[in-house]
Amino acid sequence: MPSFRNRKAGFLPSLLRTKSIEQTIADAAEPGRELKRSLSAWDLMILGVAVAVGAGIFSVGARAAGSFAGPAVTLSFLLAALACALAIMCYAEFASSIPVAGSAYTYTYATLGEFLAWIIGWDLILELLTAGAVIAKYWGIYLAMVFQLFDVDIPGTVDVAGIGVDWGPLFIVAVFTGLLILGTKISAQVNNVFTLLKVGIVVFVIVVGLTYFDPANLKPFVPPAMPAQGSDGEVWTQSLLAWATGAEPAKYGLAGVLSGAALVFFAFIGFDVVATSAEEVKDPQRTLPLGIFGGLALVTLLYVGVALALTGMVPYTLLAEAENPSLATAFVAVGAGWAAQVISIGILAGLTTVIMVLLMGLSRVLLAMSRDGLLPRWLSVTSAKRKTPVRLQLITGAAVALLAGFTQVEILEEMINIGTLSAFVLVSLAVVVLRCTRPDLPRAYRVPWSPVLPVIAALLCFYLMLNLTTLTWLRFGVWLVLGTVVYFLYGRRHARVGQPG
Repeated sequence: MPSFRNRKAGFLPSLLRTKSIEQTIADAAEPGRELKRSLSAWDLMILGVAVAVGAGIFSVGARAAGSFAGPAVTLSFLLAALACALAIMCYAEFASSIPVAGSAYTYTYATLGEFLAWIIGWDLILELLTAGAVIAKYWGIYLAMVFQLFDVDIPGTVDVAGIGVDWGPLFIVAVFTGLLILGTKISAQVNNVFTLLKVGIVVFVIVVGLTYFDPANLKPFVPPAMPAQGSDGEVWTQSLLAWATGAEPAKYGLAGVLSGAALVFFAFIGFDVVATSAEEVKDPQRTLPLGIFGGLALVTLLYVGVALALTGMVPYTLLAEAENPSLATAFVAVGAGWAAQVISIGILAGLTTVIMVLLMGLSRVLLAMSRDGLLPRWLSVTSAKRKTPVRLQLITGAAVALLAGFTQVEILEEMINIGTLSAFVLVSLAVVVLRCTRPDLPRAYRVPWSPVLPVIAALLCFYLMLNLTTLTWLRFGVWLVLGTVVYFLYGRRHARVGQPG
């Protein structure tokens, strides 16, 4: 096996040391720690749709329309899609050049140095762990709703030693943890069935919703800005940008469209997760760009269709008055309660596939970090027959299930956005660095107009980060401090890069 270069000469150089692309690819083939390439471009595209089209398409858009953007929520979705597309171009270039697990962590390690790679890996753990737990929590809630639709009385919570436990999240996480242990291809086949089902339901919702379309509901398309009710200068509920500039908390107007984009960006988190599967894709140089961009195009089309149907059905003020606005709110308001029942089933199917992809993505990021020694090496062992990280899959499944079943993890929903956006920022900048440091590297896909587009992507994603609340930034800061402590206590001392031989 190729040896690592000893670059552990001083404190700062150890933080900036990079891992060569050749070594990264060689490590992916290390016996006992390798993954099996079994996914096609179709599997990858469906994977992106599976993780992106979940609860967000049924609820986040309604919330963004009612609380932030009004009918202009369509623009919020398009802006979020643009930010995602620009960043995904950078992911596609990296993935076609370094087709191994780890996504943003791996790309940052090859360009910006070990410490930033650790930080972004730590961010990805936050994003995927929190997202998996939040989605599993909602899955349990919607499972109870579906039971009610069919007059089946099964409580969603059971009492264990005096503690209320949500059994739904525990069940679904256990099922997909088992499937992922059996093999990525088997999991992908199950995922494909559920994904096609939920896409069919989304198309049905759009078509039915447009039959109630009233152009008058789209006026004014961008509602005039107004003070946000209930904010009263509350620091923690303001966006960081508003707090830093002293702007009065407000909703609607241009600022509302931008805040809506920051919120609905939650619906696009899946595409950085898709890049974590690079090591399990057949012919990755061609398959990865096709799968990633195909999935993003389909998801954006669905989101815009849902946003138009939603805001055309009912006035945005009706959504603003609802406690938890969703597509079901709109259908009930126009007297189509039966459609709300279909939506509940669609949400359940949608969340099912999201959980699977997030569990897979989390284990693959941890696999890459443990192979490099930044986390204990025993975590990266894969099964001899199926080439799946059994230990990691069990550990991540248990962590997600415990968070979802025993805590109110849904209050951390915005942490998913900030973790994703921070990864997008670093990957966008890293692709520029790699163009300079390795111009000779074969690239099956190249970001056009580099470095202009990657820099624009980084700035746009960072701007969306600034539109998240100050409380989210505080929690993010605490997580980064914790990650820094772990790095200096363990990761930096055990990193394989820098060790002799």
